[in-house]
Amino acid sequence: MKLDNSMAAVVTGAASGLGEATARLLADQGVRVAVFDLNAERGTQVADEIDGIFCQVDVTSDESVAAALASARSKHGTERILVNCAGIAPGRRTVSKNRETGKPVGHDMKTFKAAIEINLIGTFRMIAASAAGMAELDPATPDGGRGVIVNTASVAGVEGQIGQAAYAASKGGVLGLTLPVARDLAGYGIRVMTIMPGLFHTPMFDGLPDEVRTALETTIPFPSRLGKAQEYAKLVRAIVENDMLNGEAIRLDGALRMQPK
Repeated sequence: MKLDNSMAAVVTGAASGLGEATARLLADQGVRVAVFDLNAERGTQVADEIDGIFCQVDVTSDESVAAALASARSKHGTERILVNCAGIAPGRRTVSKNRETGKPVGHDMKTFKAAIEINLIGTFRMIAASAAGMAELDPATPDGGRGVIVNTASVAGVEGQIGQAAYAASKGGVLGLTLPVARDLAGYGIRVMTIMPGLFHTPMFDGLPDEVRTALETTIPFPSRLGKAQEYAKLVRAIVENDMLNGEAIRLDGALRMQPK
């Protein structure tokens, strides 16, 4: 599928990090981009800079997603590209010691549910709502392609570290839905792919001490550095442009294999 000004895209989590880089790259190709995020101030700034539209959206809400898609489509037309980058990365062990009493306590369910609601259910909510619109579009490729959906999982989905039970479960769920959803949508000419980033330089790394960041980089075989958000965006572009990529998850990690901690 060719990237040009005839296409519209929706990118969730596009106010920062991987989503922002993707929104900017797609806009550079002429694509009309809708920036979906909770952060209105930063999201509006990104949208203005790429001549797109900002839609404040909570991916855990059917009503919020429906309203945001309606707004984006009213300006840009129905999207042919959906990139799911919205997510959270909580860290908590299944059992840890209470700081005050020193007694073992189990993982709180609020944090676990939040990770599942945003990372997994939120991703699927966006897929279902967006694909319903894509299915009504005329084909855009000789093969009958109508749209492309790119999800964001993580290498933690298969190699979750200590303290990543909630995060790993949510991202493992995204991996698990990739193939069946691709099969579900094949009849409509909608492709579904997932990217599994390793250690990427996103805003959550900005507060880390230099020595911690350096230690993380040494665990990556080559190149031994944090991934760049633009490298994620380039893979999104490659997926969109290659019509045979469907129903698969691609690691983007410099040959990293996560250790327990």
